[in-house]
Amino acid sequence: MPQHQLTGTRIRERRLTIGMRQADLAARVGISGSYLNLIEHNRRRIASKLIGEIAVALGVDAAVLTEGAEADLVSHLREAWGGLASGIVAEATAEDFAGRFPGWASLLADRHRRVSDLERTVNILTDRLNHDPYLAAALHEMLTTVTAIRSTAGILAETRELEPQWQDRFHRNLDKDAARLAQSARALAGYLEGAADSQSSPASPQEELDIFLARHDYHFSTLENARAPQSVTALLENAPDLQSPAAQSLAQSWLTRYAADAEALSFERLDAVLSEHGPDPWAIARQTGVSLPIVMRRLASLPLTAAHGPFGMVSCDAAGSFTFRRPLPDFPLPRHGAGCPLWPLYAALSRPLTALRATLALAGRPEGWVSVCAVALPDTDDGHAAETPLITAHMLLVPVAARKSVASALIVGQSCRICAKENCSGRREPSILREGI
Repeated sequence: MPQHQLTGTRIRERRLTIGMRQADLAARVGISGSYLNLIEHNRRRIASKLIGEIAVALGVDAAVLTEGAEADLVSHLREAWGGLASGIVAEATAEDFAGRFPGWASLLADRHRRVSDLERTVNILTDRLNHDPYLAAALHEMLTTVTAIRSTAGILAETRELEPQWQDRFHRNLDKDAARLAQSARALAGYLEGAADSQSSPASPQEELDIFLARHDYHFSTLENARAPQSVTALLENAPDLQSPAAQSLAQSWLTRYAADAEALSFERLDAVLSEHGPDPWAIARQTGVSLPIVMRRLASLPLTAAHGPFGMVSCDAAGSFTFRRPLPDFPLPRHGAGCPLWPLYAALSRPLTALRATLALAGRPEGWVSVCAVALPDTDDGHAAETPLITAHMLLVPVAARKSVASALIVGQSCRICAKENCSGRREPSILREGI
């Protein structure tokens, strides 16, 4: 039921809330009780003047009766619905439910938001636990220290006659190892407390670069108009996220390529072609004469204020390691190169120069639908024609607004460890989501 057709329901809910009788409200606005009853059951249209009079009598703003305060609830209810049924049925059910039972609708919306937040946290923490080099080193350090303490304590407990100087030495070792263990534990606890924030605690130069790019939303306006080296230098000098020399080197290469992409395809030209052809990277490449990777990277670096987008993108080398990643809010990407093997990104590696298209839906995430374009291409020729060319796969992600049945999409995961899909032929390891989140 459309929003405007729930006006009568809202009138009735407000009247009951303040304890007003139907006959009293009808008398105040000068209509019959039977006519008000038809209005409250959404069986009669209501003029804007009468809506204003009823709103005054009920002590609310007219917009609350016509538009409702449940628009945000309806949006979350639609997400929770998951599009498993007909879109019309889902929309009518969500709006009718939110209009008639706003309290229950608020509860379901809050639970849905909480589930989504927990799922994102589980994804990030699991990704770190599986692949984080800092975490692995920290755990190794703690286990080594615990072993040393256990060995020293065993000697003191099992050796009945031990010379005083040796006892003092072992006690000093215990004190030193215990202090080191406490320090390592505090550092690890602090690290894990920040692990749920994808923008904190970088563990590698690549992660420093990812955080730097994410803070700028992958868009650098100073590199759009001029390919001046000083622009790249200025960005690097004002980048506290790039702490290590290796990360600064990666950022310099990335920004230099960004400037070259901007010179090859300006946003003004890209916007014009997008308006004509839509988000089709192959059509844009043919129209503009630039390569597919440049088109995809330019789409993925469009500013948030652009009329088109947003777009996500992920690139990987022949070993499957990510060389570039821009996730979408509803389609997160692993922080490391261990994505779902069902992604067309990896299928493209076995079929270079072949365009692959698909609609993907994230298992267990009804809102995670994207249309993807994937292709694997040889890297730029470096003059060594006799050598085997290196292949890089690129995949552009475009959010899907009009969804069809679930059968029309390929159900994939973010990574096997946190994927709710059952009976998957591509699963590498068991999922921690036994029943889904």
